[in-house]
Amino acid sequence: MIAGHFIDNFIDPMRIGPYQLENNLILAPMAGVTDRPFRQLCKSMGAGMAVSEMVSSNSLLWGSKKTKRRANHDGETEPRSVQIVGADPKLMAEAARHNRDNGAQIIDINMGCPAKKICNVMAGSALLQNEKLVGEILESVVESVDIPVTLKIRTGWDKENRNGVRIAQIAEQSGIQSLAVHGRTRACAYKGEAEYDTIRAIKLSVNIPVIANGDITSPEKAKQVLDYSGVDGIMIGRAAQGRPWIFREIDHYLKTGKLLPEPGVTEVRDILLDHLVNLYDFYGEYTGVRMARKHISWYSKGLKSSAEFRRQVNRADSMEQQHRLVSEFFEQQQEQEGLAA
Repeated sequence: MIAGHFIDNFIDPMRIGPYQLENNLILAPMAGVTDRPFRQLCKSMGAGMAVSEMVSSNSLLWGSKKTKRRANHDGETEPRSVQIVGADPKLMAEAARHNRDNGAQIIDINMGCPAKKICNVMAGSALLQNEKLVGEILESVVESVDIPVTLKIRTGWDKENRNGVRIAQIAEQSGIQSLAVHGRTRACAYKGEAEYDTIRAIKLSVNIPVIANGDITSPEKAKQVLDYSGVDGIMIGRAAQGRPWIFREIDHYLKTGKLLPEPGVTEVRDILLDHLVNLYDFYGEYTGVRMARKHISWYSKGLKSSAEFRRQVNRADSMEQQHRLVSEFFEQQQEQEGLAA
């Protein structure tokens, strides 16, 4: 267990370039999850910043419907951070300029994704094996745009090659303005537990803001990681799936030392139904209904009779049917909550 005490300076919000964040809590970029509706929802529930899904540096994909959606920031609160992925310095610089021209205010570089399809083309966390190329990509992107560039990495390639400190120093020398570190290596993928010793060493080795990521699932854990590692901010990924209110819970706890009560069934229902409407508006009915299924599954996890509910929802193929099933399910939850009281 990581010991700690309350720290006062965390409530001083981070600054990235000209952008003063509301707080130091950031929604991690997650492919297939952090679309515009989810980013806006998490920001409304206390995230100081939200990073987009990764956009390929392959310009052949920029015209695709999928990539255009990923780069859609209409009505999104500032700062708008877009993550790019690739392994060629020139193509990455082009991607940075393209996304800046399309509304990005911060460019984030992905050197943390452990997915095989990304690593097989030597992008994402595979780049951590090649420190020279890391430097070339970072310098190329920083020089190509007049907006802040940030970086997301892992602690290293594998447990024998935790070179996160060296990568962090290269990042700082290249002009990177903040660094998010997931506390696992590429080889770990999402298995085992995240470790924060390397993140602590990284924080001690550079002067740019460092953000800790990995297994931060509660306000108490967020505080422990902050106290132990001395980082400037916290990045939440999977723990926000179906639980976007985790940001307000952490923010409140760090400021007051007190835990907010969990949202009741009625509030969870209202958040989910609003989220569904935004997904339908953003994607259209066909894709919106399909994108909504995983979110409904996350929101309903742990609730009574949720397995059967999820089976029904996954068969629903219209907005009306999906919306009705969700409303009915949460009505049942409210009734059970009333009986229990």
